Amino acid sequence: MAKELADKAKEAFIDDEFDVAVDLYSKAIDLDPNCADFFADRAQSYIKLLSFTEAVADANKAIELDPSLTKAYLRKGTACMKLEEYRTAKTALEKGASIAPSDSKFKKLIDECDLRITEEEKDLVQPVPSTLPLSSTAPSVSELDLTPAPAAPAKPKHEYYQKPEEVVVTVFAKGIPKQNVNIDFGEQILSVVIDVPGEEAYYLQPRLFGKIIPDKCKYEVLSTKIEIRLAKADIITWPSLEHGKGPVVLPKPNVSSEVSQRLAYPSSKKVKDWDKLEAEVKKQEKDEKLEGDAALNKFFRDIYSNADEDMRRAMSKSFVESNGTVLSTNWQEVGTKKIESTPPDGMELKKWEI
Repeated sequence: MAKELADKAKEAFIDDEFDVAVDLYSKAIDLDPNCADFFADRAQSYIKLLSFTEAVADANKAIELDPSLTKAYLRKGTACMKLEEYRTAKTALEKGASIAPSDSKFKKLIDECDLRITEEEKDLVQPVPSTLPLSSTAPSVSELDLTPAPAAPAKPKHEYYQKPEEVVVTVFAKGIPKQNVNIDFGEQILSVVIDVPGEEAYYLQPRLFGKIIPDKCKYEVLSTKIEIRLAKADIITWPSLEHGKGPVVLPKPNVSSEVSQRLAYPSSKKVKDWDKLEAEVKKQEKDEKLEGDAALNKFFRDIYSNADEDMRRAMSKSFVESNGTVLSTNWQEVGTKKIESTPPDGMELKKWEI
């Protein structure tokens, strides 16, 4: 019965009825899920429908079932080239060529891959290094129990988050045995196929927004979920998981707080140094050259300003009592009577006696 369905699918393919061919191959696979030819032929139908990620998934399944099936490698290489996954395509094609070295189709496609890879390397732009500390925190992997829980299988669903260097895709599926999970990585494709007991198989086969490094990608099947870690080839922010759904966002470089501080600009107003001005005035007064009465008057004012309390009282008392004719600096000579008044500043003395 499965073979009859596959024969009808081939007839539909020849008649360019590729949707019908996919449907018939799918029914044949349901009856015989271990036939590698069915998957490889359905992959060819998917390629005609431009469903390249589905074609890659089918080719991978065919290779898993029969590693010597050369057409499976050819279908995978062709689909990957359509997705511009030239390195992944070349690896698959080289494997097929090693099995069928006389098939010229492999060499032709490998040469084309080499040409495309060379062009990519010429146009390669170095990614911007990131020194910015992680601005967002993501949950860490804490699940350690790898024993499937005896929970009823539920329809899987997925979500993702990202760090500067990787994207983490989580497929929530409880109680899925590890052997029921088939995950494959390409340069810009992720293929996840989960055989859910009692339900239709779950497929997650997006063309990724950015390129990844397949050798550094990994996944882990846990009791409640499947965690897939995609190593980014470039340090950029993916606005979405799938290709063509947003612009590339380059990470902002980390600027130190010292550089980011507001620059201080010098004020246009001149700040006066009052201490300096006071010192200059005092120096000018000290160096001022006076003559006659003005010089003598300044001389006696300097004596008074530098005198102790007794000398000042003697000068004040002698000046007052002599009506400005005598100025004494000896308190014992003048007397002990306390005189509170002091000569006013700037007083001109006409007669002096010390």
